[in-house]
Amino acid sequence: MSRHLERLLQIDHLLRSSGGQTSLSLARALEVSDRTIRDDLAFLRDRYHAPLEYRKKTGWRYTDLAWRLPSVSLSKGELFALTLGARMLEAYAGSAYEQELRSSIERLSERLPEQTWIDLQQLADERIVFRAGAQMVNLNPLIWQQLLEACRTSKRVWIRYYAATRLEESERVIDPYLLHIYRATNPYVIGFCHKRQEIRWFRIDRIQELRLLDETFERKSNFDPKTYLQKIFQHEVGGHPVSVAIWFDASVAPFIRERRWHVTQEIEEHLDGSLTLHLTTSGLNDLKRWVLGYGKGAVVQAPTELVELVKAEVEGMSRSYHLLITKE
Repeated sequence: MSRHLERLLQIDHLLRSSGGQTSLSLARALEVSDRTIRDDLAFLRDRYHAPLEYRKKTGWRYTDLAWRLPSVSLSKGELFALTLGARMLEAYAGSAYEQELRSSIERLSERLPEQTWIDLQQLADERIVFRAGAQMVNLNPLIWQQLLEACRTSKRVWIRYYAATRLEESERVIDPYLLHIYRATNPYVIGFCHKRQEIRWFRIDRIQELRLLDETFERKSNFDPKTYLQKIFQHEVGGHPVSVAIWFDASVAPFIRERRWHVTQEIEEHLDGSLTLHLTTSGLNDLKRWVLGYGKGAVVQAPTELVELVKAEVEGMSRSYHLLITKE
């Protein structure tokens, strides 16, 4: 949305929510000059034929509250897509954008014919269901907004971070390059960590405290977000890229064929209906957890490091269950 259109919408909202507004009160509310507001009011009156009236005692007001700013021309299909998009975001985006989403939906509904909006809502509510499940994270809206600002303005930040693997907190200074949300449940900030002197990932919901610093930064010249994200499996990074080979039996193979799991993947088909998935990636712990999800239907063939990780996990699980059975 352009800044001019956003300002017109704000002026329209203020004129409807109060008895009257002066150009000075509007300028203060929108943090622009009095001249800018006067130009905007003239634009509303001359271009959109807004029924504006000025009185010395009350200021600017609409003489006809039934008048509406012209809506963007959208088909019913496009309107339905917007409605579903809002529903989906409300289900998956988490607490950080809940208030903004509700406000956006309400503002959209004000600019649509009432019956059209009711029909769209009923169809979206009754026929399509979005469930976020139990994986939603509880984002701190203030920290999320600060990170957005830091990424936009290239501001360095100080964070107090909780590392779940070590059960401890640490203080870091990072240059936030970009925000990345994996599966709509795990939001990360990716940036240069001054403590480790390398690009690292930090789960945003594990940031306990954040401060914007006065210092600005420049991205490393060799950092390309698209290329960088293509190299990883799911969201884990670290180490050098390695060649991975995983065999899947005939019962699991259809589920592997139907998706593209990694940009480098190649599938080797076998006569018995099984397949071997080949890919090149760095960071093996997420890959280990993914493979274990397919149970005995998946067997890691390479690299040796991943084979040992899966083997150790399976042996540990076996011991735990053996102890459980022995106690019974």
